[in-house]
Amino acid sequence: MAKQAIATTAAPGAIGPYSQAVQAGEYIFASGQLGLIPETGQLAEGLEAQATQSLRNVSAILEAAGTGLDQVVKTTVFLKDMNDFAKVNEIYGSFFAEPYPARSAVEVARLPKDGLVEIEVIALKRS
Repeated sequence: MAKQAIATTAAPGAIGPYSQAVQAGEYIFASGQLGLIPETGQLAEGLEAQATQSLRNVSAILEAAGTGLDQVVKTTVFLKDMNDFAKVNEIYGSFFAEPYPARSAVEVARLPKDGLVEIEVIALKRS
C-alpha cells in the first residue's frame, strides 16, 4: 500500500519533519492540529477560539485530501486542562453529526506553542 502526503495552505504548515496528513489506502491520517490561524501562524485567543480553529484546520486538511469531517472515524483530543472538556465537547459536537467518530480525550502536560487543545483524526477517503 502506497502512502501519499497531503498538504494545504488553508491550514498551518508542518513545523517539523511530519506531514499535515498522510493517505494510506482508503484512510487519511491527519496530524494533530492546534488552534493556529493559518494566515498568521499565531494561536487563536482563548480555549473556545483554539478548539474551533483546530477543527477548522482539520476540516481544511481533510478537504485537501478529498474528504471531510463526515468521513472521520476516530479522533483524539489533547487538552491542557481536562476541566475544559465540557467547553471543548460543545464545540466539537457542532462540527460532527451522528454517527459520531470514536474518540479519546486526554489531558497532557504541555502542547506545542503552549496551546490549550490539539485534535487529530483518522478519516475515510470519499469514494
